[in-house]
Amino acid sequence: MSPEEQFAQERLQRLEEYSEDARLKSLAHDWVFHSMQQKYLYNFDWLGRPIIQYPEDMVAIQELIWKVKPTLVIETGIAHGGSLVLSASMLAMLDYCEAVETGSTLDPRKSRRRVVGIDIDIRSHNRSAIEEHPLSGLISMVEGSSVDQHVIDEVHQLAAGHETVMVFMDSNHTHEHVLGELNAYAHLVTKGSYCVVFDTFVEDMPPKYFPDRPWDKGDSPKTAVREYLKSHSEFEIDKSIDNKLLISVAPDGYLLRIA
Repeated sequence: MSPEEQFAQERLQRLEEYSEDARLKSLAHDWVFHSMQQKYLYNFDWLGRPIIQYPEDMVAIQELIWKVKPTLVIETGIAHGGSLVLSASMLAMLDYCEAVETGSTLDPRKSRRRVVGIDIDIRSHNRSAIEEHPLSGLISMVEGSSVDQHVIDEVHQLAAGHETVMVFMDSNHTHEHVLGELNAYAHLVTKGSYCVVFDTFVEDMPPKYFPDRPWDKGDSPKTAVREYLKSHSEFEIDKSIDNKLLISVAPDGYLLRIA
């Protein structure tokens, strides 16, 4: 066994142990419970843009983009644009590595890769900041509700011709809305790629944890995921990601397309 193989085997063994460690999972749950109340996930930037996410999920996203090597990432929910910039930075890195491996000239203006962000309200200051970002050439933005048919149609047109597609859902977190997004976009995900549904953690919190929001325990992204998976066996929850992260806003939300 090579050192690399031994390292990978030891990692898999750790993750299996984590999955059975009730104390460790309880501590992770408590951290999410308390840190979310303190808005801990609002503290971070990605390449100069605020990203409302836990560092653990940021790391998971970069691992998945590097592994899958998508030509298109579709994101519902834009906010300050940090997540769009994260995805775009990874796509730019893929372009660079591809150019190095093939000995070709890197021209970012001719990249076949693209991030498409959807938001019902792209505030002007956020739009300007995203458009002025050095990675803006890889980003397209669509304003409107992600479940309105004209928006769905526009995004499907932008997705046409892309061979490897990944989807991240992080907008309105009610059951109905997330289920609508899953029905609208999940089928665009290619085999071996991921549909990531964020904020499934809402279902693991006490009722009225977010008293000023329309979503709640029993009406959350996780209930939408469960409903969707009942009739879509082409997806499965990648529990290995949950076991690895422990601290995440998306438990049971990393959906791997297997067929």
